[in-house]
Amino acid sequence: MGTLLQRETADALLERLLETYRVYAPKVFPMEGCFSDTDSIRYGEIQGWDEIVWDKKSDYSFKEVLLPISQTILYFTEDEMKVPKEEEKGNLILVRSCDLHSVRRLDEIYLKNGAEDYYYKRKRENTRFILMGCPESFDSCICVSMGTNKSTDYDAYLKMDKQGVYLECQDEELGKILKAFQGKETELPVEYVTKNPVQTEIPEDLPEGIQNHAMWKEYAGRCIGCGRCNFVCPTCTCFTMQDIFYKDNDRAGERRRVWASCQVDGYTDIAGNISFRQDQGQRMRFKVLHKVYDYKKRFGYHMCVGCGRCEDVCPEYISYLACLQKLGRAAKEGQDNE
Repeated sequence: MGTLLQRETADALLERLLETYRVYAPKVFPMEGCFSDTDSIRYGEIQGWDEIVWDKKSDYSFKEVLLPISQTILYFTEDEMKVPKEEEKGNLILVRSCDLHSVRRLDEIYLKNGAEDYYYKRKRENTRFILMGCPESFDSCICVSMGTNKSTDYDAYLKMDKQGVYLECQDEELGKILKAFQGKETELPVEYVTKNPVQTEIPEDLPEGIQNHAMWKEYAGRCIGCGRCNFVCPTCTCFTMQDIFYKDNDRAGERRRVWASCQVDGYTDIAGNISFRQDQGQRMRFKVLHKVYDYKKRFGYHMCVGCGRCEDVCPEYISYLACLQKLGRAAKEGQDNE
């Protein structure tokens, strides 16, 4: 059971939430698109409900709220180090079901994959997720095939229409804030995608020899190694470290954690001028098999949540969905040859 608020009351509620939280949602960034005179839809802080984009998929995921593109993890001088202070306000992030499922993937890597990551943990513990309904699928989504089209693990569910703003809280803290505002008690079903334009079936077992299958070679000449597919993906977690030294004191500076990509040159470089995956086809193979096979083999479920952003953002129009379909056909051919 939730509460339907009239717009004036809903605006007052948002003002109250902004006192405690930074509220992030997909919004339009004018003239910041990849092409000339185009807009970009990405996550940013909002000050009003009307800023939220409901009818289009965000070009980038919510990931950069929990994992900033460049994050200072410590400051250092000649004889001491200091960790940056924690932000006073918490985070409220509006996400669709597929992105909400990706939070579990991030938690698995940063909280359960060995020692807990201190910087991720303190942001994660201070973050609440509000589910945005998805009445219909976008063209490149495969959330139904990946089982991420539905979710119940949200702190609140939000829907906007001409009548006002509907909010259903499962989080106790958010529920207390909502109770201070008068609205109509009602219940609206969560809007979920039930069918995608494209369906795909991930093979449970990959055939022998898939590592050297000819399908990977065609990507060697097409992929330019820009890494955009990794950067828009809500489940990619790799980073590198950079030490920044100040000009006025070259013995003082800061250490930053910066996003990295398995598709770019230098990612697998090690001492001795050795690089494990120089060919872009090999890098594509690594990424795809990690998303739908290696990760599941270790954790029990796919890393990919089927948001389709990698499909949308590739400047060479490389289709991740087509790659998965080829993978399925290769697995079937292997079964038929047994």
